[in-house]
Amino acid sequence: MDCRPELKLHRDSDGWTDLSSFDSTPYPVGARSSLATISSKYSLSPDPRHWGSAISPDLAESDDELLIPSTKPGAFRKAQDSFSLRGVGNLGCLVTLLVGLMILFIGYPIITFYNNAKLTNLGGSNLGGINGTGQVPQSIGNFGLIDQDTPKDVFTKLSWADGKTEMQLVFSDEFNTDGRTFYPGDDPYWEAVDLHYWATNNLEWYDPEAVTTEGGSLVITLSQKQTHDLNYEGGMITSWNKFCFTGGILETSVQLPGANNVLGLWPAIWAMGNLGRAGYGASLEGVWPYTYDTCDVGTVANQTVNGQPVAATVNGDKGKGGVLSYLPGQRLSRCTCSGENHPGPQHKDGTFVGRAAPEIDVFEAQINHVTLISQVSQSAQWAPFNAGYDWLNTTDNMIIVDPSITHQNTFIGSGTQQATSLVTSTNANCYELSGGCYSVYGFEYKTGFDDGYISWISSNAVAWTLKAAGMGPDPSVQISARPVTQEPMYLIANLGMSTNFGHVDLEHLTFPAHMRIDYIRVYQPSNAVNVGCDPPGFPTKDYINKYLEAYTNPNLTTWVDDYKQTWPKNSFLGQC
Repeated sequence: MDCRPELKLHRDSDGWTDLSSFDSTPYPVGARSSLATISSKYSLSPDPRHWGSAISPDLAESDDELLIPSTKPGAFRKAQDSFSLRGVGNLGCLVTLLVGLMILFIGYPIITFYNNAKLTNLGGSNLGGINGTGQVPQSIGNFGLIDQDTPKDVFTKLSWADGKTEMQLVFSDEFNTDGRTFYPGDDPYWEAVDLHYWATNNLEWYDPEAVTTEGGSLVITLSQKQTHDLNYEGGMITSWNKFCFTGGILETSVQLPGANNVLGLWPAIWAMGNLGRAGYGASLEGVWPYTYDTCDVGTVANQTVNGQPVAATVNGDKGKGGVLSYLPGQRLSRCTCSGENHPGPQHKDGTFVGRAAPEIDVFEAQINHVTLISQVSQSAQWAPFNAGYDWLNTTDNMIIVDPSITHQNTFIGSGTQQATSLVTSTNANCYELSGGCYSVYGFEYKTGFDDGYISWISSNAVAWTLKAAGMGPDPSVQISARPVTQEPMYLIANLGMSTNFGHVDLEHLTFPAHMRIDYIRVYQPSNAVNVGCDPPGFPTKDYINKYLEAYTNPNLTTWVDDYKQTWPKNSFLGQC
């Protein structure tokens, strides 16, 4: 039986008027009737004409011509009437966005490909990364200029020269962390070279694997090993273009390699001007071992022009016909013509400051071939040269502390260098196979012409001092004074062998041999601190970067023939 409520609808005119019955609703009848009358109040007539609006198709409105297409001439408004500031702004934003996207995804990759600088290992350390030979270095977390392990009681010391001036520590490496490596990119201050030191006819190949730290020392090993068509492998480490200093004290504590009575090993610690990189011949040609800031015959090849002065053609290198100099001339001299490549700076008269890469040796250790006494040669190298390589070594300019153990070296110069060199007997117990102690070596120097000096330290005491006046003018060869170097100097330590340095007794030498360095420290007066390889007065960075291949390719041995660069024109020769 169907019990659904019955819905009865009553049409009143054209709309629904009420709900007559819905018995199951919970709402009272009054509410139902009020709801039912809403449609009658708000509904529209089915005939639009009764709505009260003009809807005739013939009615013309103001925007009709925008909405109704027309082909009649003049039917549309002029184009400029359709533009507005807002529209132009929107269009501009859209164009800018599109151009930006094109630069980002098309232009930027192209620009990066052609302009991105080649990454190098110079002057930095890939901490936590991979070094130049694909190895992962150990990060030791101690990369300040002053080593965290340096004892506080050595942060200052008195000058060796006057015993009064307080010097402050500006750099130190104690080498206390074992297992350090020195491949390119491993270390912020040091890098071991990978090359043959052909310039001195060394018997070994220098390889970074020969340099590490062990037992609180830097260890450089010379071993009997076939490598690169040579029978020996040694090591050389430098701070080139990473750490340099100008003036002050360089001090190191060293255990010398091998025995104290067997000839042949050539351990050395030294410093060189940053414009020349040891082992990279093209970078050195014409800058080593000059220290000169005058425009005269001292800047030209062989120190002569048309055979003059005569004193530069005799009493020189016997192996080269007696001529004094076989150098090509000072490449970066005060005579360099304006507009030529030169690292600068310039004097007030517009001439360039004479630039170079001079050398000062802490020591080169040797065994006297007659007495078999262990010695260290402590020297500075200079150019241009005095007549006969004889500098003004008076008692005022060459001050020897103890003549019983220190005397002038028999080597005073050759066609490629003049040496101010003295030899001092050293502690025979401080050798690897003869006692094993460490001894302190170093030098202190002050730059300049008038009051410049270099004092050498052996066995923790001053051995001898050179005064700048000793390298004063020499009228016989028509050259001027050579200053104690003002160039930023970097550090070098190496262990090798060469018959150029003396007899090599391979029969009695013991391999492997090790030179151990306990520390290297640099001090400077507190009012004259000057560290860095690119100081304002003697810049090197831009010049090195411009000719970077000469400093990174050891196979380039000469500036012109190998590297294919031009030699700067010289005003003294009338080339400007």
